[in-house]
Amino acid sequence: MLALSHYNSSASLLLPHVANDSGGKVEVRAAVEGLSHHENLTFEEPTAGGAFIVILSMTLGIISNIVALFILVNAYSLQRRRSKATFLLFATSLVITDSIGHVIPGALVLRLYLSGAARPQFVNSSDGMCQFLGGSMVFFGLCPLFMGCAMAAERCLGVTKPLLHSSLVTKTRAKICLSVIWLAALSVALLPCFQLGSYTYQEPGTWCFIKVLSDTKEVDVAFVVLFSGLGLTSLAVALVCNTISGLTLVLARLRRQPGSHHSAKSHDIEMVVQLVGIMVTSCICWSPLLIFGLMSAIHSYTGTIGQSLSYYETLMVMGVRLATWNQILDPWVYILLRRTVLRKIYLIAKCQAGLRGTILGRWEPSSFPSSEKNDVDQV
Repeated sequence: MLALSHYNSSASLLLPHVANDSGGKVEVRAAVEGLSHHENLTFEEPTAGGAFIVILSMTLGIISNIVALFILVNAYSLQRRRSKATFLLFATSLVITDSIGHVIPGALVLRLYLSGAARPQFVNSSDGMCQFLGGSMVFFGLCPLFMGCAMAAERCLGVTKPLLHSSLVTKTRAKICLSVIWLAALSVALLPCFQLGSYTYQEPGTWCFIKVLSDTKEVDVAFVVLFSGLGLTSLAVALVCNTISGLTLVLARLRRQPGSHHSAKSHDIEMVVQLVGIMVTSCICWSPLLIFGLMSAIHSYTGTIGQSLSYYETLMVMGVRLATWNQILDPWVYILLRRTVLRKIYLIAKCQAGLRGTILGRWEPSSFPSSEKNDVDQV
């Protein structure tokens, strides 16, 4: 778009001379046509570098999700505690959703790169593939946020009200909750099919999203407000629930009598630590796109975007690039933040800092007991 804008401004400066001299008219026309041809070549150049990055990202995401899925399925099959099993069911579903959400949009973006669709004429237009890609972006964006929120709420109830949790939370209800989450995200993604919003190609023409940069209408603003509002609300609820869970566990640990052991609490610690990791990852990866999309739609609708169009285009590209890393980083939360890994980190930190005999000694290694002997060798 920057190149296109430069072309338009250059042409407007040259055209006034056309009326004054016929000889210059031919030269100017030739210059403009040559410049136009040059700009087209710029956008039609092979995007091997971009395609390589997409392939590398997809490969890394697939490998990460497969490793995390193996760990979670193995832990789920060995788990006998109902609360832990429910958490693992949510976590496994999240990893599967992340895997599919990484492969499908990634494959479509790769196809656009290889077909040379990164041209300015694709912007503000739409087709069947753009509709599907835009819907995938919305669906696979909301699903992890909804699941992270549901997992945080479930753990908050389990930590603060364990008896109520044991009577309310079951595997069947957890599966129903997952179905509702998928259905809710799908309902939002399909709104453009009912003319309630629209998807369009975004600069540089290699991805599709809600129309937020130009020709934005009231339904588009409402659509992006719904999408961003649901996403930001999910992150806020997860933050509150994880904070309550973390503070409850810390207070319970500080009040515990020295010498007493409650290995069951180690499961809660592990789950809350993983939830905090998921929440932090989601905030870093998705918040920019949610906020930038909302800002762009509002400024475009009010007509104040003006000369800042290229700036908002850059923000949107940065936001979607960060969002794609969510499916890559989420699996590493389960790979790295397990009890066996946490126990090793604790022992190393305790040895390095010489914290024996301090209040941190209350967090003894037995707080992270491993119920599976093979956990240490899994990753």
